[in-house]
Amino acid sequence: MNEAAVLRLRQAVRRIQDATRDRGTTGRGAEEADDVAGTFATDGALGFDPFPFLRALHEAGSHALVVGQVAGIMHASTELTGDLDLLWDGTPEEARALRAALTATGCSHLPDLDRPEAAYQVTGASGDLCTPALPWGDMDVAPCLDRAVHAHDPAGFTVRYAALDDLIRMRRSLGRPKDHRRADELERLHAR
Repeated sequence: MNEAAVLRLRQAVRRIQDATRDRGTTGRGAEEADDVAGTFATDGALGFDPFPFLRALHEAGSHALVVGQVAGIMHASTELTGDLDLLWDGTPEEARALRAALTATGCSHLPDLDRPEAAYQVTGASGDLCTPALPWGDMDVAPCLDRAVHAHDPAGFTVRYAALDDLIRMRRSLGRPKDHRRADELERLHAR
């Protein structure tokens, strides 16, 4: 298992914390992130630390997959973020594991997991919980769950995240300016 991906994420979390240390709240949440700057420019970046939730997912036996810019960072992207998005299979078993992880990390209002996309907030992170039923342009994201990459955190847990080729296709399918820019960056990294 790969430790470098988790170490890259830990370094990025420190950079996010350093960059936002003196930033005041703006009142802008992830739903108000623009298509260029992304969630790093929102209040979600303030105090961003996905590791307690990632650990709780592991401990709950979740097979949810990290997608979005956190997965990009794990693949060596240098752009920062302010949210943690996950792809999960939509099954009742996985919903139970997600609820256990959410509860363990301070989620006071459990999201409706019967929807293809549900926003969540826990201590240190917020984002979207997405199932393959959510439209991703013309891409079927269900196979991405089986192609997950696994990274081992030195603290003793595993993080599942989208494989590089899948993440690039997800970015291209979503098609926002930030997604194309980030897909271009990932393709350059992949070409090395």
